Amino acid sequence: MTPHGRKISVVGLGYVGLPVAVEFGKYQHVIGFDISTTRIEDLQKGIEKTNEVDAMDLAATDVLYTNDAADIRKADFHIIAVPTPVNESKQPDFLPLISATKTVGQQLKKGDIVVFESTVYPGATEEICIPVLEKESNLIWQTDFNVGYSPERINPGDKLHAFKSITKVVSGDSVSTLNIVATVYGSVVDAGVYKAASMKVAEAAKVIENTQRDLNISLMNELALIFNKMNIDTSDVLAAASSKWNFLPFEPGLVGGHCIGVDPYYLTYKSIISGYIPQVILSGRRINDGMGGFIASQAIKELIKLGACIKDSIVTILGFTFKENIPDIRNTRVIDIVRELQEYGVIVQVFDPLSSPDEIQKAYNITVSNNESLMQTAQAVILAVPHKYFLEKNWEYISNLLNKKTGVVIDVKGKLDRNKIPENITLWRL
Repeated sequence: MTPHGRKISVVGLGYVGLPVAVEFGKYQHVIGFDISTTRIEDLQKGIEKTNEVDAMDLAATDVLYTNDAADIRKADFHIIAVPTPVNESKQPDFLPLISATKTVGQQLKKGDIVVFESTVYPGATEEICIPVLEKESNLIWQTDFNVGYSPERINPGDKLHAFKSITKVVSGDSVSTLNIVATVYGSVVDAGVYKAASMKVAEAAKVIENTQRDLNISLMNELALIFNKMNIDTSDVLAAASSKWNFLPFEPGLVGGHCIGVDPYYLTYKSIISGYIPQVILSGRRINDGMGGFIASQAIKELIKLGACIKDSIVTILGFTFKENIPDIRNTRVIDIVRELQEYGVIVQVFDPLSSPDEIQKAYNITVSNNESLMQTAQAVILAVPHKYFLEKNWEYISNLLNKKTGVVIDVKGKLDRNKIPENITLWRL
């Protein structure tokens, strides 16, 4: 019997849910549920395509991977960890969360506790999720079952800051629920737990973590726009400024993914409903959302300077995921570069060694090469995502992708060694 005496289910086995299920599964039997048949079949075979959990950890756990919702009923402590994206209008899309909540609600029993990890705006657990649980289960909240909120803090691709090593914020609908939730998570999280004052506080804490980061990056992006006008290298400026002890080491770049590029919209949505129109947060979002178009326009300007004919010129984009060294393509802003270049009549080639061409085709309706040797030589190369795969090959690899080894290279995050740039190549970077 585990110290907390609870039987755990984890609903949603993606970048957040799987690491949670695996850590608990090292100490007890866990029900791991996902609606994706392919995902379940892969995990049953020991295949983990997100690269968030290594094969040894996966093999060392006692997790029942299932897409049979009835299995959830075997547990009494349910953790819901599904994506909370935004729609095309940048408003919260609660459909995945509501669907998962319905699934759990239909299996809910008296005495169960449901803990939500999905990022939401303050108050959403009580306003949206709990009514669904009550309706689907025919049970009464705080009489028959209880609810907690414990925001996820997973950083995809970051092996240093993993589930066990990040302080876990926990909250509950009562003192007793809070203590149970804290005990359950505290049994596996080495960094310990922080008991938030309420579920709303925990929800708000999560959403501002990424909002703060989004704003800091937007400042760097705006500085990059300014320094570009002044012909000053932003990386040089930041290197000099970083010599001061309290300068924050943020960098300009594309801001995508399922957290930083999404969470601020949850907060601003709720803020507007509450009667306040945010100024700073939305301004930062506009800057960050516009960086893909800016990078594309700079590539066009550099090609024009070299006398290139823009229409039907070939531009190769390296990397398509939302950040380096992971296969995650959700909310990638590289697509903004692609679309903007296509508006100019450019032929765009995209290569990413980590992501699935089929998934990209399905999500974004663009064809991605899975073999760079099949691509045509280009007039410009944009290193959009500095995967280790590209950086290890360095300039020789980049130059071989250019027609006659001459043309424009756009190094978005400034990761290539500019002191070793080959002749006949024009380099631009944020």
